[in-house]
Amino acid sequence: MKERIVVVGGYGHVGQKICTELGERYPGKVYAAGRNFARAEQFSLSTGGKVKPLQLDIGYPIDLGIWDTIKLIVMCLDQTDTTFVQACLDRGIDYVDISANDLFLSQVERLHAEAASSRATAVLSVGLAPGLTNLMAHYAKRLMDQTNAIDISIMLGMGDQHGNAAIEWTIDNLGTKFDVIQDGVRTEVMSFTEGKKTDFGAGLGRKKAYRFNFSDQHVLPRTLDVLSVSTRLCFDSSAVTGFLAWLRALGVFSLLEFTPIRSAAILLFSKIKLGKEMFAVKIDAWGTKGQQDMLVECFLQGKKEAEITAKVAVVVADAIYHSSHPHGVYHIEQLFRLEDLLGSIDQVVTYETRIISA
Repeated sequence: MKERIVVVGGYGHVGQKICTELGERYPGKVYAAGRNFARAEQFSLSTGGKVKPLQLDIGYPIDLGIWDTIKLIVMCLDQTDTTFVQACLDRGIDYVDISANDLFLSQVERLHAEAASSRATAVLSVGLAPGLTNLMAHYAKRLMDQTNAIDISIMLGMGDQHGNAAIEWTIDNLGTKFDVIQDGVRTEVMSFTEGKKTDFGAGLGRKKAYRFNFSDQHVLPRTLDVLSVSTRLCFDSSAVTGFLAWLRALGVFSLLEFTPIRSAAILLFSKIKLGKEMFAVKIDAWGTKGQQDMLVECFLQGKKEAEITAKVAVVVADAIYHSSHPHGVYHIEQLFRLEDLLGSIDQVVTYETRIISA
C-alpha cells in the first residue's frame, strides 16, 4: 500500500521541521532520508519514532527498495538534473520541492506530460521565496483586470538562523548575472545592483533592496503571464545590505569563485548576528481595473524564515497527500491560493493588503 512520505534531506535544517510536523500528522509513515543514515537515525530517535530513518542517495534512485510503498516525496535538497524526480513521477509518486533554482525547476516543468500520464502530481516553488511570494503575487494579480508589472522585495533578518544550504545559495548568487523579463523582453541584470527603496510595512519602514536571483521572478512570467517581474533582497541591517552592494560595485564577489574564499564567506555569513530573527515580504503590483490605474501592495511579516518554509511545505504536502489534485507538474500558485495557506500560518505571520486607485 502506498502510504509512506519520504522527506529527502529530512535531517537538515528545514527538513527536520517538515518531518516533525508531518510526523505528528502521520506517525510512523514519515521517513527522514539522506545519505548519512546515522544522522537520520539520530533525528528519528529525537521524534520518539514518529519519523523513521532511511538511507537514500538521490544519485542512485533505482536502489531504493521501498518505491512501491511511497506515496509522496518532499525534496529539501538542491539537484542539478531531473533523474530522481523522473524516477518518482514515472512510478506515480507525488512530489513536492522547496528548491529555488529556476534552471532546475524549468527542467522539471518539462516532465509535465510524463507526470500526467503516470497520474502523479508535482508541486514546485514551495516555501517562503519562492512560495508565499508566488501566492502573494497571484493574489495581487487577481485583484486587477490587467497586471503590467510585479516587484517582489524580500527582507531577511540577520539574527535569524539559516541552514547551511540557504547560506551557500545566498553566497553563490551574490556575484551572478541572470535574466529577467522586463516589458516582455529578456534582459540581463546583476545581483546586488539597481537598488530600490521599498516600504516593508509596520515597524520596518523603507529599506533599499537589490536585485537577486530568486526563482519566483523567472517563474511568474510563465505562470501568471505578467510582462515585468523582479525580485530584490535586503537585510534588516541596512549596514550589511549597503556593504554588500559596495562590495558588488568593487567587483569583489568575483573572488567567490575560489573555494577558500567562498568557504570563508559562508562561515562569516553564518556567524553574523547583527539583526532580528525575522523576515518580511512586500509585493508591489501595478495594473488597471476597469478604466483606473491601480497599485496593489501586499505585506507579510514573520519570524524564523526556515520555519515558515517548512510550514508552507507541510500544508502543501498534506493537501497533496490526502486530496485529489490535477496530475502533472505545477508551481504552487497554479494549484493553491494565498487564502489556502494563510489560515494555517496566521498565528506566526501578519499579512495586509492595500489597494491604491488613481
